[in-house]
Amino acid sequence: MDLILNIDLKKFARPITYTNKIMLVGSCFTEHIGNALSDLKFPVLQNPNGILFGPDSVCKSLLSYIEPAKYTVADLFQLNEVWNSWHHHSRFSNINATEAVRIINDSQQKAHEFLKSADWLIITLGSSFSYRLNEVADLAGSHLKEGVANCHRAPSKWFDKYLLEIEEIIAMLDNCCNRLLAFNPGLKLIFTISPVRHIRDGVVENNRSKARLIEAVHHVIKKFDAAEYFPAYELVIDVLRDYRFYDIDMVHPNYAATEFVMDKFADACIDDETKQLMEEVRKIVIASRHKAFQPETKAHQQFLNAHFEKTRLLQEKYPFLDLKQELTYFSP
Repeated sequence: MDLILNIDLKKFARPITYTNKIMLVGSCFTEHIGNALSDLKFPVLQNPNGILFGPDSVCKSLLSYIEPAKYTVADLFQLNEVWNSWHHHSRFSNINATEAVRIINDSQQKAHEFLKSADWLIITLGSSFSYRLNEVADLAGSHLKEGVANCHRAPSKWFDKYLLEIEEIIAMLDNCCNRLLAFNPGLKLIFTISPVRHIRDGVVENNRSKARLIEAVHHVIKKFDAAEYFPAYELVIDVLRDYRFYDIDMVHPNYAATEFVMDKFADACIDDETKQLMEEVRKIVIASRHKAFQPETKAHQQFLNAHFEKTRLLQEKYPFLDLKQELTYFSP
C-alpha cells in the first residue's frame, strides 16, 4: 500500500555533471541546494546579491550581472549607522559606505564572469509579493520608487506591499531569459518554487502568491527549450505533506525534508555517473569533518593515512574535483 503520493520525475535530457558550472539565485531554499552541491565539490556560485525572494528582485539582479552594473555610494542608504543597498541582502551592508560599495562591486564582477561561462542557472522563486518604497521613504532620504530586494528592518511605513500580477511576472521572466540566453547561449535554466511558507503574508495570500509564481514559471518552461522545472515545492507540499517535515516555526522545511528534495534533485537533474562519484566524495567530506578526541593515537593516525590515500587517488582520477581542503586535513 502506498502511503505517500509520488511524483513521476523524469530524468533531464541534459543532466548536470561535475564539470558543469552552476549559478544559483533566489530564496533561502536556493541555498539548501547550493550548499549541498558545494559540499559535494560542484563548482557553484550562489546568490551574488544574497537571498532574494521575488521575481522582480531576482530578474533585476541577473540583468545587473550581465551588464555588469557598477554601484556607487549614491546607490546606498544609511540606516542605524549602517550603509545598505535596497538590491542586496544585509550581508553586503557595512558601517563604511566605501567598503560596502567595494564588496558589492566585487560580487557583481565575480557574478558577471561566472555567468558568462556557466552551464546551469538554478532560479528559486519564493514570493509574488513586492515591497515598494513610498513617499515616506523619500522623506527619509531615499529616492528609489521601486520594489526592493531587502527591507533591512526599515520602518514598515516606508513601504507599500504589492502582489504582482501573473502577466507582470511572465514579462519579467520572459525578458530576463531572453537576455540571459543572448549573453550566454549555452546556458540551461532550472526553475523551482520554494516550499517555504510565507505565513506572515497570511495562509490564503501565501497560496495566491505561490500559484502566480507556478503559473508564470510554467509559461517560461513551455516557451524556452533551455528551461526546465524541478518540483521542489510539490515534493514538500504534496508528497511529504506533513508538519513533521517542517522546522519548529512550521514554515521552513527541516533537514529530513531538504535531504529528501536533494535526493530527488539528484535523481532527476544529475547524470548517473556523476551521482556515483557524489557518493565517493560524500564519504571523504564526512570523514574530513571527524574530530578526534585523542588525535595522537595510532588509530587516528591510521584513519588519516587511509583517507589521505583515498582522497589522493580520487583527486588524481578526477582532477576537476577540488579536494585540497580534505587532503590538507588528512595529511600525515
